[in-house]
Amino acid sequence: MNPASARPYRGVFPVAPTIFDDRGELDLDGQRRCIDFMIDAGSNGICILANFSEQFVLTDAERDLVLDAVLKHVAGRVPVIVTTTHFASHICAERSRRAEQAGAAMVMVMPPYHGATIRAGEAGIYEFFATLSDAIEIPIMIQDAPVSGTALSAPFLARMAKEIANVAYFKIEVPYAAAKLREMIRLGGDAVEGPWDGEEAITLMADLDAGATGTMPSAAYPDALRRIVDDFAAGRRDAAMAGYARWLPLINYENRQCGLLACKALMKEGGIIACEGARHPIPPLHPATRAGLVEIARTLDPLILRWGR
Repeated sequence: MNPASARPYRGVFPVAPTIFDDRGELDLDGQRRCIDFMIDAGSNGICILANFSEQFVLTDAERDLVLDAVLKHVAGRVPVIVTTTHFASHICAERSRRAEQAGAAMVMVMPPYHGATIRAGEAGIYEFFATLSDAIEIPIMIQDAPVSGTALSAPFLARMAKEIANVAYFKIEVPYAAAKLREMIRLGGDAVEGPWDGEEAITLMADLDAGATGTMPSAAYPDALRRIVDDFAAGRRDAAMAGYARWLPLINYENRQCGLLACKALMKEGGIIACEGARHPIPPLHPATRAGLVEIARTLDPLILRWGR
């Protein structure tokens, strides 16, 4: 196993997109090339089957195919986090056991939610994560993101870190993420093993200053984000800030204009994958939006535009 896999996990753990062909079927060869690029680009680890992986358009059988293909192909080169979110406690636990048996280093899970109105209360959320923790031996990352529509306070997250054995990592990607990270770390202490951010790293510098030790962006430019995070971790904050300022226009364009389609568009542009499409009914990027993305990216010369050429 790569030394980067030793706990605590730190650094840049991008979300791998799920690769489809022109018919909308899984392209597992393209998936493997995507993973190889991510590792070559310096990713400390990889997350699969997340929202940015379009996990919500996959059947259970397809989830298993992607899980097995990726973990077999990674073969221990870097740690792999598997998203196992499900509303039902026992199904989430079953998914998580399956991921652990396949070789996952960690699972990432959102609090139980469905649609716009069905939520669990705080007691139910606590029991949900306690049930999950009892089912596995690897760490759990709680994903705190607006898509769940569930308020998770810093005191509640810190309490779960202290009281639930495997709850140790937190991906915070809500408004005022830095303030929440800072408060959670203060309250949770050493029980908060991994305070991370997400949302394409759009708040990365503020979050690193608040104590974040990891980030989970898209897979578009882990080479750039790795340099920023490494500089910050080595005490070179000025260099990290300069790097962040240089890449922020692309980070912003991805986050505000493209969403989960940006990474695939750049992978296609760079010859990594053959098809950049998402599954219907997700529409493709408007040609002008895609052109703007590629234009900004070319000024920065990310590995994604060169790796497959």
